[in-house]
Amino acid sequence: MHRRYRSLLIALFVLLGLTALWFAQRPTVAPPAPALKHSYSKALEQAHNGQPGAARVLYQQLARTDLSDIRRATLYAELPNYPSPLALKLATADLHNDEPLVRHAAIDALIGLVPGAQRSLLLGPLLEDDDSAVAFHAARGLIGLSGDELGLYLGPLQEVLDAYVKALEAAPDDADGQLQLARIYLHERDYQQAGRALARHAELQPMDLSAIPIQVQVLEAKGKGDQARQVLADQLLRHPQSALLQQQLGLWLMAHDEDEYALLALARAVELEPDNNDYRYVLATNLHDLEQVEAAQKQLEEILRRDPANRKARVLLIDYWKETGQLQNVQILQAELEQQNPDDPSLQQGL
Repeated sequence: MHRRYRSLLIALFVLLGLTALWFAQRPTVAPPAPALKHSYSKALEQAHNGQPGAARVLYQQLARTDLSDIRRATLYAELPNYPSPLALKLATADLHNDEPLVRHAAIDALIGLVPGAQRSLLLGPLLEDDDSAVAFHAARGLIGLSGDELGLYLGPLQEVLDAYVKALEAAPDDADGQLQLARIYLHERDYQQAGRALARHAELQPMDLSAIPIQVQVLEAKGKGDQARQVLADQLLRHPQSALLQQQLGLWLMAHDEDEYALLALARAVELEPDNNDYRYVLATNLHDLEQVEAAQKQLEEILRRDPANRKARVLLIDYWKETGQLQNVQILQAELEQQNPDDPSLQQGL
């Protein structure tokens, strides 16, 4: 018995030794995740902050095949600031991505990258997407284009919008859905139905001010300008610190040639929400329209100070600097733009 146990023990030790030897000689593969995470986060940071080389690293990340869906979608949010033929190619390819989340993000990127007629050619095929949410999202991206811009997709767009309306009407307790329904009815000039959708939204979300701009547009479309102004006035009495309402009042006044008061409202919106670059951009363009070019330039400079990646503000400021003959400032902004994205179409066209 003693010899048999000793043999078993020897066999066991030999087996353990062989196992240890196999593990020791097995090739080790360093996990790539940390490096990939670093390159992704670094590229996202560069793109978001408008740092030199931003476009190049952004394109490199979007060309990868091992990114998660959420990371790919997050990168696409930065792409409109970095237009180029390659940017267009990357976003177009992902319109056919297997994941709806990525297709949604690619749609949004293309809306920011291309004008109406070209956009319809890219997004039109998605009106037949198997995922109705993607088809509806593509339709939202095409709303507002003219019949000529839509071309062959005019009919398919209407079909998708009809289906979208049915889906939204079937969910009367969805406040966001009712707001979207009002936008569609406004687009279709069915102002009565738009008003009903807005009323349902108000019942569900009485404190949601995002419906007010649509309500004003509906009243304006119906020729009830005084009523539209009264709606804004009443809401501002209740919410005097609302930047959204100040912005809408400014736009309404500008549309009705009350420029001096409009600028006060637009400036107040920026004062209330200084980080809202869209509000500041609108203020800058209206200041420029009223020949207050220096003030407009300062607003655009402030946008770029807060958001160096903001291409729209940069390109417009270059134009404004050119108008006033400040070519040194033009060269600085162009050089920064070239560092960010040497393939920017405005540089290729001799901005």
